Amino acid sequence: MRACDPGGVSESDVSNPGDALVRVGGVVFGVGAVATLATVVPLFVGAEPLPTAAYLVSMLMGVGFAIAGAGLGRSVVHQRRRDRAAMRERAGAQAAR
Repeated sequence: MRACDPGGVSESDVSNPGDALVRVGGVVFGVGAVATLATVVPLFVGAEPLPTAAYLVSMLMGVGFAIAGAGLGRSVVHQRRRDRAAMRERAGAQAAR
């Protein structure tokens, strides 16, 4: 344990390239989910339906899901490249022996 740990950042806290997309996708999905609930509730209560714009905002749920999926795919590609480079490095070190 180090005596002076600035901010508590460790190697496991390093973010991958797709992490930001996953976070943004989660937020956009959440906004779409809230909008979906807001548009469905008046239909069950018998109130006047919301305007078309509210239904369009509901479509953000799918957009957020797609953004998060793209971030996940980007993270997978990055991790595979990193693992392949490590395997090549390990193979080169063994061949040098």
